[in-house]
Amino acid sequence: MVVPADLDTPTGGNIYDRSLAVALSEIGADVELRPVAGRWPVATPSAQDQLAGLLQADAPVLVDGLLACGAPDAVASAVTAGARVHVLVHLPLALETGLSADDAAVLEALERQTLHAATGVVATSQWAAADLRERHGLDVVAVALPGTDPAPAATGSTPPRLLHLASVTPRKDQLGVVEALALVQDLAWSADLVGVLDTDPEYVRRVQAAIDGYGLSERIRLTGPATGAALRAAWDAADLLLLPSHAETWGLVVTEALARGVPAVVGLGTGAEEALGRTRAGAIPGAVVPPGDPAALAAAMRDLLGPGRDRVLAAVHDRGQELSRWPDTARDVLEAVR
Repeated sequence: MVVPADLDTPTGGNIYDRSLAVALSEIGADVELRPVAGRWPVATPSAQDQLAGLLQADAPVLVDGLLACGAPDAVASAVTAGARVHVLVHLPLALETGLSADDAAVLEALERQTLHAATGVVATSQWAAADLRERHGLDVVAVALPGTDPAPAATGSTPPRLLHLASVTPRKDQLGVVEALALVQDLAWSADLVGVLDTDPEYVRRVQAAIDGYGLSERIRLTGPATGAALRAAWDAADLLLLPSHAETWGLVVTEALARGVPAVVGLGTGAEEALGRTRAGAIPGAVVPPGDPAALAAAMRDLLGPGRDRVLAAVHDRGQELSRWPDTARDVLEAVR
């Protein structure tokens, strides 16, 4: 497995890569993690050279798409030389917000070259696989859904605690979350926006300015990232997860919430809608709202903190019993590679 060097940074892609490596070992696979430094997908020549060397391997290679999709020539050369290079795509590069149209087009072209040159492509949801097939004209994209770990039920808080757990970037739409919270100021709640703050500092400043401007600095906290005991405490205090992103291929935090008995609000038409899912009886364990619509998000929060809460908690319990585990993910990856 060829992965970013900053694998300890708490992003969904890194959590997937780490959890997959552990699960592969647990089910008996011989797996080696090979980190590559650099600011990908546009990295320095030395980082590109390091990646190219690691792809030239006798064993099958599973390479994180953030790396591979910035280096189509390295992937093509390795495959031509006889290596078996499978690309694990966490998010199509052009879906990241904040890109100019020209930059998005360049990244999409690089990604298309990479995925057509690779031995195989693995996506993290059915939504993502369908997107990649249509976006790049691929015939086959394997799917390995993220797993979940068993977790204790969240205790919750008084007043209810709303949790947004994601890097603070325009794609994750913390600004829209703040605007929605301003529409439900009459309700009792507090909110934690937990995630990496250094990806887009200007956007972070805009989010903080919105919090201050609405007079919500006593109720909404921008906490920065959380790991270990701090992350467990954030989950235990949560009553509702918010992830109304503009784009998601899955949304690991959604299934992590469901495993803890916490309902979630996600973006319509994104992979997070697939992660949220429905129970076998058809009930939604939370709510689905159009991305970029603070009024719709506010209405969903008003329902889930009030009259709809008992109804949705039953659905959360049932859906939580149906979640797959990381060994299932590992078996899907092995099947794709074989």
